[in-house]
Amino acid sequence: MAESEPVTIVVPVGEKRGCPEYEKDDAPSKKPKFESDHENGGPPQQDEMDEPEGDASDGEEDGDTFANMMKHGLTELDVGILKYVSDHEGFSGVLKERYSDFVVHEINKNGKIVHLDDLSVPAEAEEAQEPQQQPKECDLLTEEQKKELGELQLFKNKEGNVSIEVLDDSKEKRTLVHKAIKNQFPGLETKTEEREGRKFIVAYHAAGKKALAAPRKHFWPKNRGSFCHFVLYKENKDTMDAINVLSKFLRLRPNMFSYMGTKDKRAITVQEIAVLKITAERLAHLNKCLMNLKLGNFCYKNHPLKLGELQGNHFTVVIRNITGTDEQVDQAMTSLKQTGFINYYGMQRFGTTAVPTHHVGRAILKNDWNEVMDLILKPRPGAEKEFLVRCREEWAKTQDPEAALKKLPNKRCVEGQLLRGLSMYGKKNIVTAFGLIPRNNRLMYIHSYQSRVWNTMVSRRIEAFGLKAVKGDLVLKGTTAHVLSAEEAENQSIHNIVMPLPGFDVIYPTHHIGEGYRELLTADGLDIDNMRHKVKDYSLAGAYRRIIIRPADVSWEVINYDDPRVSLVHSDFEKLENKPAPVFNKEGKYRALRMEFSLPPSTYATMAIREVLKLDTSIKKQTQLNTTWFN
Repeated sequence: MAESEPVTIVVPVGEKRGCPEYEKDDAPSKKPKFESDHENGGPPQQDEMDEPEGDASDGEEDGDTFANMMKHGLTELDVGILKYVSDHEGFSGVLKERYSDFVVHEINKNGKIVHLDDLSVPAEAEEAQEPQQQPKECDLLTEEQKKELGELQLFKNKEGNVSIEVLDDSKEKRTLVHKAIKNQFPGLETKTEEREGRKFIVAYHAAGKKALAAPRKHFWPKNRGSFCHFVLYKENKDTMDAINVLSKFLRLRPNMFSYMGTKDKRAITVQEIAVLKITAERLAHLNKCLMNLKLGNFCYKNHPLKLGELQGNHFTVVIRNITGTDEQVDQAMTSLKQTGFINYYGMQRFGTTAVPTHHVGRAILKNDWNEVMDLILKPRPGAEKEFLVRCREEWAKTQDPEAALKKLPNKRCVEGQLLRGLSMYGKKNIVTAFGLIPRNNRLMYIHSYQSRVWNTMVSRRIEAFGLKAVKGDLVLKGTTAHVLSAEEAENQSIHNIVMPLPGFDVIYPTHHIGEGYRELLTADGLDIDNMRHKVKDYSLAGAYRRIIIRPADVSWEVINYDDPRVSLVHSDFEKLENKPAPVFNKEGKYRALRMEFSLPPSTYATMAIREVLKLDTSIKKQTQLNTTWFN
């Protein structure tokens, strides 16, 4: 057990990347008995990559702007992340220099690691298709038409269309052209128009504003499962971004897709997805035009996927330019394997702007809605997108929600949704206006507050009692918490000890750390004995969370390499493409630590890496070090 010590860690801000806009689904939330929020696992009560304030941008800021913004960001100290469990010496390295340095494979409910290793369409899917004549492309579409359709498909003319005159005006010929366009150019929809007695087939982009109002119905055999399950491989894109892209190409609502957990954005990730009544053939066609996404391992089942069903995630992480000796690396990794790490909520949980998400959560729990509105909309220090700055300035100057809303090109960000609610319901109905924000995003604020309390109290628990069970600690018996006696504590492992997130349906440790919860909430203006809120959605039942997690399947190796641009992990897609595995040069001038481990849901891989390197994982700290390194 050791206190935090300053170490040198260099973490690049990252490549620029873009992603489509999207709205999150409003999934129901069940009262938890055991904590299930996650980095890459359970129900997304807070998507780990969400930035609930200022998330109106499509890409990353450049390095200088981002560094300026992070001057006002949080550090681990601000959110209660203070302790380590091991006493080994930390060493520096470069975390996520490339997104391919962080690879996540889902572990499904059967305990199998999910891989993308088959892009073919299952035979039964092909047999289930209605018999149809396969048109010869050369007979139906000219090269010029193919070029125009291709440009339309790739968003080069998103709001336009391509008209193809059908000279042989027969229904059979028109049907063949419709099918040829859809087969060769996934994402396009077609309809027939008559102009001055001549028939035209008009192709639209399914994601365009002028797209047809409703998707066409497709034949679905009764003996085929209603849900097509597939493996989604994605690079540098989070789960909802990917589903948004698929939903636009397939002309579906995002809630037609189901999954077991959200995955990191800046990473290569592999997970299972299910979609209602879309054929494997249609999905496989999308591989021709998707960027940084691949779909495969198709099969039909009678059930969707449910959040939290997965058993966990398997991580492959590369830390580049490490300074630790082989002995230091072995000591750190052996400690991770044998003892584990403190199960803190990671920094992603608390936002990246100058107004932390847990401050908004505290205001919600205090029923102080004017403060909620002020925290989300007021001007704040640090760099932001220019339109957000203008929006905040307009709000501060006029308090006019409609005027401030006009400053936002993307109305789907939290600021936009709140302003739209205020313009509809007025500033005297902030609770109703706030309700226009998707439920998961709203709950994310109060869960962030719970997380800050949990982190703080666990740090105090480790400080007071170390890594042994003591009288007054809690363990779970089923889903019920039990207080340990002195005799029981003698025979309990630290890995079984849980701590509560505050709520009306939990008990607290009976030693002085339990009383610390009451003191902390009282200082924040909250009553620990009254965690039910006037608005039912914001009533906190509470939950329990293990304080120490020991990863499974831990392995590691130190790699030498020469070219920092080369990937050091052989991805599923590279294997499918028969690309050679990376070759390491034992005499290479750079050293990297390649580690693998599996974690259950409700845990943060960044906290495991923090324990190995003894680093501050906050973006503020990492950006400062990164700026120093490159200047």
